[in-house]
Amino acid sequence: MERPAWAPRSIDISVPSVSRIYDFYLGGSHNFEVDREAARRAMEFMPGLPKIMQANRAFMRRAVRFAAAEGIDQFLDIGSGIPTFGNVHEVAGRRPGARVVYVDHDPVAVAHSEAVLAGHDDADVVAADLLKPHEILSSPQVERLIDLNRPVALLLVAILHFVEDADDPYTAVAELSDALAPGSLLVLTHASYEGIPLPAERAGGAVDVYKDIRNPLIMRSRDEIARFFEGYDMVEPGLVPMPRWRPEGSPEDEDPYAFSGFAGVGRAA
Repeated sequence: MERPAWAPRSIDISVPSVSRIYDFYLGGSHNFEVDREAARRAMEFMPGLPKIMQANRAFMRRAVRFAAAEGIDQFLDIGSGIPTFGNVHEVAGRRPGARVVYVDHDPVAVAHSEAVLAGHDDADVVAADLLKPHEILSSPQVERLIDLNRPVALLLVAILHFVEDADDPYTAVAELSDALAPGSLLVLTHASYEGIPLPAERAGGAVDVYKDIRNPLIMRSRDEIARFFEGYDMVEPGLVPMPRWRPEGSPEDEDPYAFSGFAGVGRAA
């Protein structure tokens, strides 16, 4: 397989990547055939996977606009993936002085973020892991751009369902939350069997594809997802299917797959 110029030499392009699969679902071009093949296998069980990812991205944009309207001008996006049109810095940039730090552990996502953000003084990217909050919070990029004494919007969009219970994602989120000033927002989406317009057994076939590529997809219940918001006051309408969080149109017009999983925003007391 020929290595494209945009692919860092350090990555194994024969192994599927969650970030590049997500990029494929969103119609991006920074993915390899190995990623597309894994995505197509998952879509054999859940053909609406691209609709779910599009609903994730649409929610993220609405939540960023909400945060900006609430006066927040600092955004920490962990598990940001490969930059696509309408990413956080583009949406948040409508608020003068907005600052954004992206965080991802995928070298392709980091390399592309660096290329996209070249020349942007108010946005940067950190190569780090969600499970190591201290490395994120003490990074030069966060120290330069984010004032933790002021409210921050912490984005954990479509990332926590790739963290197994054994790795204790609740503690990682709690450590990040403890570092945030009162008035900060937690913006979160998470996959769940609840809401998927398929029998759980069939949806499980797509979950097995992710397990096969060594990126297990952990489907949590609504109650389990709500635990991530401990210490936060939920912003209306609470933890709901993605199209029902402050929709700009009629949720009834959305594809049924868009209602798979949950989204919510919490405010730190």
